[in-house]
Amino acid sequence: MLDKTFSPAEAEARLYQIWEQSGAFAADPDSSGAPFTVMIPPPNVTGSLHMGHALTFTVQDALIRFRRMQGRDALWQPGTDHAGIATQMVVERLLGAEGTTRQQQGREAFLQRVWQWKAESGGQITRQLRRLGASLDWPRERFTMDEGLSRAVRRVFVTMHAQGLIYRDRRLVNWDPKFQSAISDLEVESREMDGSLWHIRYPIEGMADRFITVATTRPETLPGDVAVAVNPADERYQDLIGRHAILPLVGRRIPIIGDEHSDPEKGTGAVKITPAHDFNDFAVGQRHGLPMPSILDRQAAFIVDEIELDFAEVPGIADPDFLRNLAGQDRFAARAAIVAELDRLGLLVTTERHRNQVPHGDRSGVPIEPLLTTQWFCDAATLAKPAIEAVEQGRTVFVPRQWENTFFAWLREIEPWCISRQLWWGHRIPAWYGPDGAVFVAEDQAGADAAALAHYGEAQPLTQDEDVLDTWFSSGLWPFSTLGWPDETPELARYYPTDVLVTAFDIIFFWVARMMMMGLHVMGEVPFRTVYIHGLVRDERGQKMSKSKGNVIDPLDLIDQFGTDALRFTICALTGPGRDVKLGPAAVENYRSFVTKLWNAARFCEMNAVKPVQGFDPAAVRLPLSRWIIDAANRAGAEATGALDAYRLDDYAAACYRFTWNSFCDWFLEFAKPILAQGDTEDAAEVRAVAAYVLGTILRLLHPAMPYVTEVLWGEFGFGAEGTLIRAPWPEAVAVAEAEAARAELDWVVALIGEVRAVRSEMRVPPSVLAPILLRDADAEALGRVARWIDAIRRLARASEVSPLAGEVPKGSAQAVLGGITIVLPLAELIDLTAERARLTRDRAKALDEAAKVSAKLGNESFVARAKPEVVQENRDRLAAFEAEAERLAAALARLG
Repeated sequence: MLDKTFSPAEAEARLYQIWEQSGAFAADPDSSGAPFTVMIPPPNVTGSLHMGHALTFTVQDALIRFRRMQGRDALWQPGTDHAGIATQMVVERLLGAEGTTRQQQGREAFLQRVWQWKAESGGQITRQLRRLGASLDWPRERFTMDEGLSRAVRRVFVTMHAQGLIYRDRRLVNWDPKFQSAISDLEVESREMDGSLWHIRYPIEGMADRFITVATTRPETLPGDVAVAVNPADERYQDLIGRHAILPLVGRRIPIIGDEHSDPEKGTGAVKITPAHDFNDFAVGQRHGLPMPSILDRQAAFIVDEIELDFAEVPGIADPDFLRNLAGQDRFAARAAIVAELDRLGLLVTTERHRNQVPHGDRSGVPIEPLLTTQWFCDAATLAKPAIEAVEQGRTVFVPRQWENTFFAWLREIEPWCISRQLWWGHRIPAWYGPDGAVFVAEDQAGADAAALAHYGEAQPLTQDEDVLDTWFSSGLWPFSTLGWPDETPELARYYPTDVLVTAFDIIFFWVARMMMMGLHVMGEVPFRTVYIHGLVRDERGQKMSKSKGNVIDPLDLIDQFGTDALRFTICALTGPGRDVKLGPAAVENYRSFVTKLWNAARFCEMNAVKPVQGFDPAAVRLPLSRWIIDAANRAGAEATGALDAYRLDDYAAACYRFTWNSFCDWFLEFAKPILAQGDTEDAAEVRAVAAYVLGTILRLLHPAMPYVTEVLWGEFGFGAEGTLIRAPWPEAVAVAEAEAARAELDWVVALIGEVRAVRSEMRVPPSVLAPILLRDADAEALGRVARWIDAIRRLARASEVSPLAGEVPKGSAQAVLGGITIVLPLAELIDLTAERARLTRDRAKALDEAAKVSAKLGNESFVARAKPEVVQENRDRLAAFEAEAERLAAALARLG
């Protein structure tokens, strides 16, 4: 016997253990089913479950469960990422609490400590994924630093180096002064900060009292300037192009060049060019063959080593001793000193308050520094061409398609990819250096020694590169390295290329593009046929979740409060392709009521002796009610299947919700009550069998989104042993005799009752009060339907009678239209019609007034320009809601005539 309420906490752990121990999640390479493969975006080994994880893994699990029930050989490949910087930072904090440092420990001891931490604490995220119900093939779990994947990384690096696609170069990179490492663009976040824009005068050589004024937010890099750039079309400066300015403080002659990088509309139209400390300036420097001296070191402290030879004492302009005294100072202290000295010399024209975007390391929290260093790079532009072509040809398709434009835009402008990191935790670069600096790239020390012997003619001591590879390098190999490459495994042959990658749009460039490039280059085929892009999770107001705003929601808290099924169904219901998800406790609580509705419907069925009937043939049912609900189940199944095929999780959830709550619970079970009360009649037996059949269909349709409650009910009703729904076949349509006639009749009765209920609700007729229903212009077919369903109509529409109306509409009646029939409800004796008209008129005027206020706000260009996008959208939603309410109230007034 089912408990009065469903207890998620009791069921979830028990069922997950049953599934996992029985091998229900396992792929089978020997299966006759067609493979369906999803690669998990490997969460960081340091991570804990957040709402973004809950969204993407719920979507992936729903797709995997759906295909598994369709008989596909479903592989959902699990694993975690070693997360270079994040993991190293965690362990360094632990060492700090113990009073020691990474450097004091030494590299080997530190790495042993990281592996120890990983063994003890690195499994939190996978335990939390189990709580979400994720049906991953856990025995196949991989880690980006395990030996198999490490071998794949070394093989790809060595091969691509031999092909000239990986090389060393001195280029500008994002440098994190705190971590002392280059970092990827993904690890850089822009923060809006209050600052200043300094206008500085540079004297023109040979032109007394002539200056060119530049505006900069970074005066501390001024000693590294090698040119001043102006736009060639800017008439103000055309006579200066080709001349030289004298660099303040340094005294160095620097050219004034024409370059379109300079925007005449911004600042003074003249910009200082510091190639070693600005990405745009680096490009200008390359175009014009300019020198690139560095004036900041790896700690972001001021240095003069590379500019000291250029020092020239120029009275009133430059004092070399001033700069020498700055050596070793922090960049911000140097900034303050340089600004003060420029002011003293009369070269600081003005200082404006300025708010600008300052790039910071997302983990270190310090401003990153563009730094010119020697690093390992990958020729991403060459690798990008086949990836672009594959998407253009439709070999990989983005859903929604507009994200292909983002993919193309990034890859067509791609820069060389810096793949080295100055860390200890990660894949150490397989390159060794000889005594003279010669580089030997090999998969292991023995290979490097052999190459060195061939090069030198004798054995020489070699030193391995200290750096490790960017985490995204190993992640880019994930779709094939997890399947056993470089070995030719059965899994690799069967499951590559994969079917769909599910991810958010924010890592299309960082991860999706890299997997495309690597997969095509190494495997000769795209890594996935479809890329499904979902949005980000935001709070209920559409704002981005952040700790500073205090609006971060822990999915585990929602699971504890409402159950996993409620959270998962909420996510499915709110997730449309590429659309952000507004989610909060209220939404999850709302969909928990759907779980409760299903449970209560099942309890009703159980109390009425509903259970699966051996040999039941749904195609042989006789009753119109039976035919109607089975036909509706067919259509709901087709709609749910089509939605999942199209990655429309919201449409899938809506189809299941409508059919379960409305068709089955609100209508079929209500219509069935009098028949079930008949006891052992043939009609009652059929309705019981049909109810069991349809309940079983509902459980299968809902299982991808709500695996726990559906699995409990599957076992309790005897559809199969507990834990077997996960492998039950996906519902397929069955033939229904005279389905159209049954649908026409029952849909008409449902619509009639619905219209009457709507009128009663709008007019606030108390549920306890019965009212007559008069049908004007009703034909014989309609009256026949009323006669056949009179008991249900009376009970569900709270009708005292249902009869045709031949004469005039009674005064004080409310009306509704159903097809060619007018439904008339005489209400004059039941409610105060004058008061109802006044209330409806008043409420409509209020709704129109609110709509006008919001419309005026949206019509204000200044408001729209200043407001955050989510605030603008929130106002648009409010406007639509007020307009819909006004329209509803107008229709209600019209019903009263």
